Amino acid sequence: MSDEGKTTVIKTGGGGGAIALLAIAIIAIAVVLFLVFGQNLMGNTKTIDANVKIDTPIKN
Repeated sequence: MSDEGKTTVIKTGGGGGAIALLAIAIIAIAVVLFLVFGQNLMGNTKTIDANVKIDTPIKN
């Protein structure tokens, strides 16, 4: 009898907007990094002529 006048309000959800914003931010960062660093990574390779001579002392 004491529960007749009580109302219970249940709020759920509300996190979908934050998750969508986080996903968009991660995609935007990935696109910017690709545009800055990723273009022509495999297309424009350069040949490096590295002639290295290493002299080591002779052990007796």
